[in-house]
Amino acid sequence: IDRSTFRPHVLARDRVRIWSAPHTSSFHASVLDHLPYEDVLKLLDVMLVSIEVKTRENYGAGLLRFHQYCDSRRIPENLRMPAPDHILASFIASWAGKVAGSTVQNWLAGIHFWHNLHGAPWHGRTLVRTATSGLTKVVPPSSKRPRRPPVTLEHMHALFQLLDLSNAFDASVLAVAATAFWSCCRLGELVVNSLNTFTPSRHVSRSAPLRRGVTATGVDFIVLTIPWTKTSHGEGANLVASIINDPSNPVSALNHHLSANASIPGDAPFFAFETESGGWAPMTRPWFLNRCNEIWKRADLQELSGHCFRIGGATELLLRGTPPDIVAMQGRWKSRSFLEYWRKIDSILPVFVTSSLTDSRIAMLQSSMSAFSRR
Repeated sequence: IDRSTFRPHVLARDRVRIWSAPHTSSFHASVLDHLPYEDVLKLLDVMLVSIEVKTRENYGAGLLRFHQYCDSRRIPENLRMPAPDHILASFIASWAGKVAGSTVQNWLAGIHFWHNLHGAPWHGRTLVRTATSGLTKVVPPSSKRPRRPPVTLEHMHALFQLLDLSNAFDASVLAVAATAFWSCCRLGELVVNSLNTFTPSRHVSRSAPLRRGVTATGVDFIVLTIPWTKTSHGEGANLVASIINDPSNPVSALNHHLSANASIPGDAPFFAFETESGGWAPMTRPWFLNRCNEIWKRADLQELSGHCFRIGGATELLLRGTPPDIVAMQGRWKSRSFLEYWRKIDSILPVFVTSSLTDSRIAMLQSSMSAFSRR
């Protein structure tokens, strides 16, 4: 990228705020005519908090690509923000056949947010929409990701049978797996990424509200309140774990975890486990996935990633005859989002087909989803 005072060398996550254009100065001047400097800084901080750090890093990558394109075409600074529709569309078209459509869409989202943050109007309209649509039809084979295989009931049974449930760490592993699978939740809602990344406002702690109950039909359940989700942010959500006629049922797994790790303090992560030294450690994503894959390898099963629990659990619930609207509620999907998720599920149904899952059972599921989509 060409050297410019508008684009100092900063971390990717800081580019949306620090990188600028001639428009930025005029915008700041007009805002400062009406608001004190402290209020302007507060406004920018609040806008930045609206997106996750990882998202800001991805947006920064998009800004870098955009300015590299502009440098190569000698596009002047005043046409980079606000950028005209034809320049944005041409930037998109320059990546046709090189990267996946979702990659360019993420870059474009970053450029759009950069405009918003600096008070610039967004002109990405007809040409941008048409170019984006065309880009998705010329995706190179190397950018096409294979469908993520799901965690199946066989995977869950292997964990139940091969984990050492007298071990505090393994008790936590099973509780996380059972909750992620049967409650259809994201793994990031249950575990932390690394040892020092636990944040009470973002991660569920041992002192989190936990309610037990019994339904009118006599089914035991646990409701665990988590403080943050990808979609609801600080509003949090309730994760519901119900007794299921299966060895891996989440209520039993959660109860065993809380018993095996009874000395964990209230301000520790909910799925923290007791260590041999008498202390405790948080369950991290790498530790959890490594242990699961270690077990699955011993059982001659495919090694999988964290996201595979959510789609696997949703599929298993649907195949058990759970109404689609209940599964959508369990996974906290809105109707449209769940229908988009169903397209992924429909493509992996053969993985779940066993002697107990006949063609008629799958046909019934597809019929119920069809009815759900017509609501």
